[in-house]
Amino acid sequence: MGREFMHIFDEWAESYDQTVSGHNEQYREVFRDYQAILERVVELSYGVTLEFGVGTGNLTEKLVTKGVPVIAVEPNLNMRLMAQERFPNLTVHDGDFLNFPKVKNVETIVSSYAFHHLTDDEKFQAMRRYYDLLTVNGQIVFADTMFKDDTAFREKIEEAKNKGFPDLAEDLTREYYTTIPKMKQIGEQAGYQVEFEQLNDFVWLTHAKKQ
Repeated sequence: MGREFMHIFDEWAESYDQTVSGHNEQYREVFRDYQAILERVVELSYGVTLEFGVGTGNLTEKLVTKGVPVIAVEPNLNMRLMAQERFPNLTVHDGDFLNFPKVKNVETIVSSYAFHHLTDDEKFQAMRRYYDLLTVNGQIVFADTMFKDDTAFREKIEEAKNKGFPDLAEDLTREYYTTIPKMKQIGEQAGYQVEFEQLNDFVWLTHAKKQ
């Protein structure tokens, strides 16, 4: 359920914001237009908003600035402490996509660069569970690394290897990145109308509305 990757964030917490700012060449294209990607998630968000994978709080900050009530959830202790220090008036809960505090009357569920920590089966479990948490007009707005299809996925792995980016290549093969057709099937089977928007060469926005 994603917690098998906690050790990565233990090591990454201190340098995460530098990475998303483009300082790590291997991940520069993954995080290209990072601020605009977060802004797009916030633009679509409304009402009581449940955020998974808060990290250091970059998306959280934009949501708070917009004025939406945020329920913040982060599984990694180091990240959670950093976010809590950044937002002393906001409780950052210990939890993940499948295990989190009881909530109700949620109108939007958001996340950025995190849903790939779940297998496709776990993604379905999560989205089905969220369906019952969301209000009638509820929605999911996730920005995450995904690929147009399996061929595009394989090509990105080979491209990373050819560019001499072993960390990126390993990342792409180790974690649970999915494709647009699979994500569309997951969303529709869970009861949503799903639309996608490409935000850079790696990141797509999933916008799932309750039907």
